[in-house]
Amino acid sequence: MQTSIQTMLKLELPIIQAPMAGVQGSAMAIAVSNAGGLGSLPCAMLCLEAMRDELNSIAAGTDKPYNVNFFCHTAPSADAQREAGWRAELAPYYAEYGIDADSIAAGARRDPFSAEALEILQAFRPAVVSFHFGLPAAELLAGVKSIGSRVFCSATTVAEAIWLEQQGVDAIIAQGVEAGGHRGMFLTEDITSQVGTFALLPQIVQAVKLPVIAAGGIADADGVAAVIGFGAAAAQVGTAYLLCDEATTSDVHRAALQDPAARHTALTNRFSGRPARSIVNRVMRELGPMGEVSPFPLAAGAIGPLRSAAEARGLGDFSPLWSGQNASGCRAVSAAQMTRALAAKL
Repeated sequence: MQTSIQTMLKLELPIIQAPMAGVQGSAMAIAVSNAGGLGSLPCAMLCLEAMRDELNSIAAGTDKPYNVNFFCHTAPSADAQREAGWRAELAPYYAEYGIDADSIAAGARRDPFSAEALEILQAFRPAVVSFHFGLPAAELLAGVKSIGSRVFCSATTVAEAIWLEQQGVDAIIAQGVEAGGHRGMFLTEDITSQVGTFALLPQIVQAVKLPVIAAGGIADADGVAAVIGFGAAAAQVGTAYLLCDEATTSDVHRAALQDPAARHTALTNRFSGRPARSIVNRVMRELGPMGEVSPFPLAAGAIGPLRSAAEARGLGDFSPLWSGQNASGCRAVSAAQMTRALAAKL
């Protein structure tokens, strides 16, 4: 089981670079794949044309397997009452920064996986197509399989893993609560259902017959070796790559990751409308990490101008400073060096 991901994809190393929307693009994926791991391209924030351009870059930069990742949320309807409440909470900050709340546009949409995206993938046939927040409709899932791509998906509970196996996925990503960025939860909205990697991983390994990939809190070679020892077929690592040369992580975010305050993270819905792990910053401390905000992904619209204004002053007070609970593995090295270092004790 431990080598099945490598056998399935012909990978040199059982290292998967977590897709990290907003802080990386094709350069990261190319570097990791060329180093022997599985590089990933996050498409959650890309329009169709940008996705095609990034896939063309990957095709030109590597002949190794790579992963293309999509969100599978249900596109929300606007909720004027919730939006008004969210903006009211932010009103004192708008005043502080001289922002006219009436001038703020509605939140930008993040489109879930679609038939149009599948049509683009048909020209590239990536080795893996992975999903977050569940799976797309059956006909879209069948379309992905028809082009020869393996299907991976995140599970945050044993129940989600069992459901994914029943839907015919090829591998399950066991996302422990330590992981940075958005929780992949989809069968429940109950945060108390979310458990740590070393509690979740062995339970999922026991419950399903598929290869299980461990994610969450894995920061270095010791962590990779540990999850492999617990039955993982591979390790998916995100936070450790955020300072790499190929990352597009902002200066504010890079500084936060290198500060001792990065040890304090929390799940928050303040930045997007769904629970995601961030380094605790001003807005999370003062308003609390969780609240009544606009539904995902619309919550980002109201806080976006504050993020821009604060970052212009070098502050991350309103920025989604995505990070797992263990940022100690972050290094300002190439992604290839990071990938090889993560596998050094296997």
